[in-house]
Amino acid sequence: MQQVVITGVSTGIGHASAKVLLDHGFRVFGSVRNREDAERLQSEFGDRFVPLLFDVADEFAVQAEAIRVSKILGVDTLDGLVNNAGIEIAGPLAHLPTDQFRYQLEVNLVGPFVVTKAFLPLLGADPSRKGLPGRIVNIGSTSGRIAGPFAGAYAASKFGLEGFSDSLRRELFLFGIDVIVIRPGAIVTPIWQKSDIGVAERFRETPFAEALARFERYAAKEAVSGFPATVIGNTVYRALTTKNPKVRYAVVPNRLTNWIIPQLIPMRILDKLVAQFMGIKRGR
Repeated sequence: MQQVVITGVSTGIGHASAKVLLDHGFRVFGSVRNREDAERLQSEFGDRFVPLLFDVADEFAVQAEAIRVSKILGVDTLDGLVNNAGIEIAGPLAHLPTDQFRYQLEVNLVGPFVVTKAFLPLLGADPSRKGLPGRIVNIGSTSGRIAGPFAGAYAASKFGLEGFSDSLRRELFLFGIDVIVIRPGAIVTPIWQKSDIGVAERFRETPFAEALARFERYAAKEAVSGFPATVIGNTVYRALTTKNPKVRYAVVPNRLTNWIIPQLIPMRILDKLVAQFMGIKRGR
C-alpha cells in the first residue's frame, strides 16, 4: 500500500486529490486546521485516511505530526508528499497591507518549505528507512509563470514556489527524491470564493476601483467555468506513480488562449492586452 501526505485536504484540490488516491488504494495522511474537518473527513474517507492537525505556518505543529506519521510508518519510507495547502490574497500591490502580503508568502511559500523539511527524512533522506525514495508534488499555479494584475502577492508566492522546487529537486537528487510541480489554471475550488469576494469594495477608495470590479466579475466566472478539482487529483496521481514523470504539468482550460499564446507574444504587447481586458486605463 502506497502512503502519501497531502496538505490542505478539507476542500478543493486537496480534497479531490485525497479521494483520487484513496480510490487507487493509497493510505492518505491529510492535513486540516481544525478537529471538525478532521472528524468529517475521517467519516467520509474511512480507515485508510489519517487526519493530521496543523496549519502549514505552524512549524511546531507540523513537526509534531511528522513524528506521528513516522511512528505509523515504522521503518518504511513515505511514497509522496503533496504540498497543496494555500490561499489567495487579492488586491492592488500599491495598496495591499504589508501584513497581508507577508501572510500570503508565509502560507504559500514558507509553508511548503516547513512541511518539506519535516517530512524529508520519511521520504528517504533518512538512509535507515526501507523502501524506494518518495516524490514531492508541489501545487503551483499558472500564476507562477504568468502574473496577472491584482494577484501580485499570490503570483509572488507561486513564482517563488517554482524556484524553490527547482533548487530542491536538484539538491534531492542525492537521495533519489523527485520534485514535481503541477500548475493548475482555473479550477472550480473554494479558493476563489474565499479570496475574491469583496475585493472591489475593500479597495473602493483607490484608483483601481473600476478595474477591480471587472477583476471580481472575471474571478467569479472562472470559479464556475474552470476544470473540476478531480482533474488535478488525477494529475497528482499520475505525478506520483508514472515511471518517468514530467518536471511540470500545466492543467489549463482553454489552453491555447490562456497558456500557450500569452507565453509566445512579446511581454509589452501582453501588458497592453491584459490592461485593456481588465479596464486598467493609462492616465497621463
